[in-house]
Amino acid sequence: MVEMITNVNSAINGFVWGIPMLVLLVGTGILMTVLTKFFQLSHIGHWFKNTIGGIFSDKHVTKHTDKDDQSISQFQSLCTALAATIGTGNIVGVASALIAGGPGAIFWMWIVAFFGMMTNYSENVLGIYYRRKNEKDEWCGGAMYYLKDGLGSYKGFKQVGAVLAVLFSIFCLLASFGIGNMSQVNSISANMEAAFSIPPYVTGIVLLIIAALVIVGGLKRIASVTEKLVPFMAIAYILGALVVFFLNIDQVGAVFTAIFKGAFGLRAVGGGIVGSGVKMALTWGMKRGVFSNEAGLGSSVMVHSNSNVKEPVRQGMWGIFEVFADTIVVCTLTAFSVLSSGLIDLETGAVLSESSGSALVGEAFATVFGSIGPAFIAIAILLFAFSTVLGWSHYGSKAWEYLFGTKSTIAYKIVFVLMIFVGATMNLSLAWDLSDTFNGLMAIPNLIGVLSLSPIVVKITKNYVDRVLKGKNVKPMLSVFPEINDTHAKEL
Repeated sequence: MVEMITNVNSAINGFVWGIPMLVLLVGTGILMTVLTKFFQLSHIGHWFKNTIGGIFSDKHVTKHTDKDDQSISQFQSLCTALAATIGTGNIVGVASALIAGGPGAIFWMWIVAFFGMMTNYSENVLGIYYRRKNEKDEWCGGAMYYLKDGLGSYKGFKQVGAVLAVLFSIFCLLASFGIGNMSQVNSISANMEAAFSIPPYVTGIVLLIIAALVIVGGLKRIASVTEKLVPFMAIAYILGALVVFFLNIDQVGAVFTAIFKGAFGLRAVGGGIVGSGVKMALTWGMKRGVFSNEAGLGSSVMVHSNSNVKEPVRQGMWGIFEVFADTIVVCTLTAFSVLSSGLIDLETGAVLSESSGSALVGEAFATVFGSIGPAFIAIAILLFAFSTVLGWSHYGSKAWEYLFGTKSTIAYKIVFVLMIFVGATMNLSLAWDLSDTFNGLMAIPNLIGVLSLSPIVVKITKNYVDRVLKGKNVKPMLSVFPEINDTHAKEL
């Protein structure tokens, strides 16, 4: 029975994460980039100023909402989204891409990130525009809502939008238990056992208790934890990778040469056929890029929609920064640490180590930090993966809420927390494969929504640019619901 499920899942997974899906994901990013006139480049100063710059200059970005206000700050929404995206993919995923696709895979990871910025931007814009309040006065937004109320508003598409919204929620719910929970915890327990000889059941119990204290408390408690945890873990990892970078700075030229030559087949990957090398570099770079930043999957928009922001474009800009921080910064530093360590032949792309995944990155850090290197990576995996669990608990909760109602979400949270112990103590190779599939299946209805509603994204973007950047006197496009739009317009 298990073998049959594995075979069926492998066939579905091959389709879901095959070249057509990668083309659809990247193609959506390219389309949104063109339609918004390369917003991520043409307004780079503006979105930097209003995201990372706003943390230091605009008190509204980091200001916590009142106790009675169920929304969270813009910075908290970013940190919760990054908690879910900055995970094992930034370490294990990058190492896997280098092993399978060679140095050239990193170039295609950058390409995916560049265009993925506008996919994530579009998701967030739509998420804010179509969000609404639930009975607890919490904001609810995400692909399920812009599919139902956006795509569903087109003539003859009411049922199509409703069905796709339900499918997205089901796929998200199943993915939250797999890629968002058991798979992450399994990585933690394996690393803790390998690095510190801690039994998996001990890791499982400790993580279950900590997660329960945070997750059952709801989004505001999750956001309160992630806004402290994410900056700490990201800065600590970046600093460690920068030490490796500067101590191997003489390798910068060789590393970037290997990346660009590997991407275009100017040198064969692993000594193989050039055409095959390019295909492997392109496929693995794109696949790992998508897994790392999740642009196009419709996941992070569910927490971005809980922000207290009024302008859809402002939250869209946080989506651009999210992809930039996750892939352009963190993944690139991981790649450079491995490529500059001598563990991969920069001429052929051949791997000169028997290590794989996080062990390869740990070995790269060990070339600089000695025995502390693998321990540092094990702790990084702990923080990255556990923060992913916290972020995905919210995604799954919103999917459950859409399917079964607000009052029943406590049942989901209890089951989600209990599955942490299962993930820590069981062999989950099938769970990894299944979660991969459901994670990918989320992208299909979401991208249908983004593509069909692309004219709305363009109109909202133009409206913002005309009002905010060009000073034109035009009515704001803040929400599809007139009462919310008018209220927010008065508050601007």
